Amino acid sequence: MPDPTNGEAVESTKRRRLLGLLGGGAAVSLAGCSDQEPSDGSDGNDTDGEDGSDGMDGEDGEDEPQRTNADKAQAAWESAVDNPLPEDEELRQEAYIEMEEAARDDAVLIPLYHGLTELFWYDYVDVPLTGALGKHWQQLNTTTVEGQSELNLINSTFDELDPIMSTDTASSIVITQLYENLTAFPNGVPEIENQLLEEYEVSEDGTTWTFTLRDDVQFHDGTEMTAQDVKYSWRRTVESENSERAGFTLNQPVGLGIDAETDDEGNVVPDSLAVEVVDDQTIEIQLVGPNPDVLDVIAYSSFSVIPEGYVGDIEGYDGEVTHQEFSTEVANGTGPFELGEFNVDEDVTVVRNDDYYGEVASVDAVNWEIIEDSQAAWTYALEQNADRFEMPTFAYEADAIDAESDDRGRQVGTYGPAGELNEEVNYLGISEISTYYFGFNVSNTQQAARQAIAYVMNKEQIIQEVFAGRGTAAYSFLPPAIWPTGNDGYNSFLDEYPYSLGESDIEGAQSVLQEAGITPDDPVEMTLTTYEAEVFQTAGELIRDLISGTGVNLSLETSQFSVLQSRGEDGDLQMYSLGWIWSWPAVPYGMFQLEPLNTDTSTMPTETNGFYLDWQTELNEEAE
Repeated sequence: MPDPTNGEAVESTKRRRLLGLLGGGAAVSLAGCSDQEPSDGSDGNDTDGEDGSDGMDGEDGEDEPQRTNADKAQAAWESAVDNPLPEDEELRQEAYIEMEEAARDDAVLIPLYHGLTELFWYDYVDVPLTGALGKHWQQLNTTTVEGQSELNLINSTFDELDPIMSTDTASSIVITQLYENLTAFPNGVPEIENQLLEEYEVSEDGTTWTFTLRDDVQFHDGTEMTAQDVKYSWRRTVESENSERAGFTLNQPVGLGIDAETDDEGNVVPDSLAVEVVDDQTIEIQLVGPNPDVLDVIAYSSFSVIPEGYVGDIEGYDGEVTHQEFSTEVANGTGPFELGEFNVDEDVTVVRNDDYYGEVASVDAVNWEIIEDSQAAWTYALEQNADRFEMPTFAYEADAIDAESDDRGRQVGTYGPAGELNEEVNYLGISEISTYYFGFNVSNTQQAARQAIAYVMNKEQIIQEVFAGRGTAAYSFLPPAIWPTGNDGYNSFLDEYPYSLGESDIEGAQSVLQEAGITPDDPVEMTLTTYEAEVFQTAGELIRDLISGTGVNLSLETSQFSVLQSRGEDGDLQMYSLGWIWSWPAVPYGMFQLEPLNTDTSTMPTETNGFYLDWQTELNEEAE
């Protein structure tokens, strides 16, 4: 899990369910609680703008039930889930935007920033630009290093190279060089391409997918890759006791949703996963329901292909190597590099695969030094022991950047000389597909108070003053890189942002509070609990000072993460901070947590696994 003190997004802990069409990781949330009276949901909620926006039916004059923002979000989610076929894409796009609008207008969630990845590299290195999914998706066979036969980098600690165990970017960076998938996002750019896949077909009902594999691929040991290898590899994701990604294989809509039998204890029955080998180059899968994001999901590292029977951790296979050996000592994939040496907590080396079916690597090897200490990593990079590197905040000078936006919205240019860095280096700034935001439990907070905080929150100010400018101001939960209707659609959403875009609007806050009868003489109390980290405490202090005097008395507290999770699941929250990072650029892998019915904390974590919003309390059962 990333350290929240460095501004990275926090990914979910493992808390999933297999009920209907819901699934995915649980939110990592922070919150405070108080005895604030619940909102009655009556002030400021949107009404249906079609028939009778004045609350009257246009034909017979009878009263219509009020349609809340929660109703709008719930209906939109159900519309997206009920229309999963490719021809329904436009409908799903509209539905997800309606969910964004409902969350924005109800202020159940206030996005703060999208994570910003910044990479620096010396001029003797020629490396493709990475995309919004991150550098851990990038294969390094097309990178060249002038005057050197090896590429030297820095990585963080990890202790395994088994793709079905990888839950962090540190191991993924290396796994991507060794193993491959049927599909891929080359260089982390969120545009799917075939990798080990030649072509595919989808049944008319969207539940049967047939994959034809390339016929020119071999593993590092020289054996040819076949469909039997794919089936074995995918069986491991759900049958191996070592797997940490079974949900990505079994769940929908945030995973594939491959059908499977389970025993009385909920374990997948051996060889019951609905994956059929048609012939050596063809494999067929059967889903529990249509899923338009299959090609995105199978690009994830847990679906990497290894030789059939290589590890004996599922029924029917003794294994050529032990799982311990497979985790740290040997590798046998189809990637452009083979494993050289892995010394846990020290270094990793991969060497060129000369028999690679694609572009053979330009360098003989890639080395990663494992360095956790930011000062030590910075010294290592300054001495040019690392050819590409990241920069710690203490050494960072925003004014030293000279960059322009490219057609993907990336900032590309140069950095320096600045500080201890005595020369100019190349620079890339990428807005990640991740979001940090403040969420509210609506049963414990009033809508007007939430909206007032949205009015006063100057996101650019917080990012600059607290996070040294290393983030992109967020005005939606979905990052711009995966906005359903592209850049033009995202800009249209920004044009309609109601809370004074890019400024702190005290008058707007006071106005919405006064309409709800909230004044400095008759205030509401609210608690914001932040991470036990100075940057988040500082951000909380800034928000508290901005809202002060408007009628909202915001108190601050910190708490251990595990305690905050428990309180979140108990519904014992008011305002809290949370982060989410997308493992692949499919909109549902994130949006499922905003479905109102999935935010019911009374049934967490066994039946619901959305954010800790209790938004279902705002649903009007009588509204259509």
